Amino acid sequence: MKNMIPFADSDVIIKAQIPRSEIQMLCKYVEGLGHLGVVTTTDRHAGEVLIQTTKYTWPDLKKALAAMPFTIDLRD
Repeated sequence: MKNMIPFADSDVIIKAQIPRSEIQMLCKYVEGLGHLGVVTTTDRHAGEVLIQTTKYTWPDLKKALAAMPFTIDLRD
């Protein structure tokens, strides 16, 4: 049990690409959804982002992302 980080096995990182003009809106939506995740921009020119969530909140966040008013391309 020494040096173990609680819940470390529950982290999920999602790579996605969105229209670059919608990055700020995505951040606001995700934060406004009860902090289901944290958005980090990795390439603002290409619209590439990482969304950190947990395996427990990912199903709810995935549904919310599908309902967003812009296209989100989830990457593997």
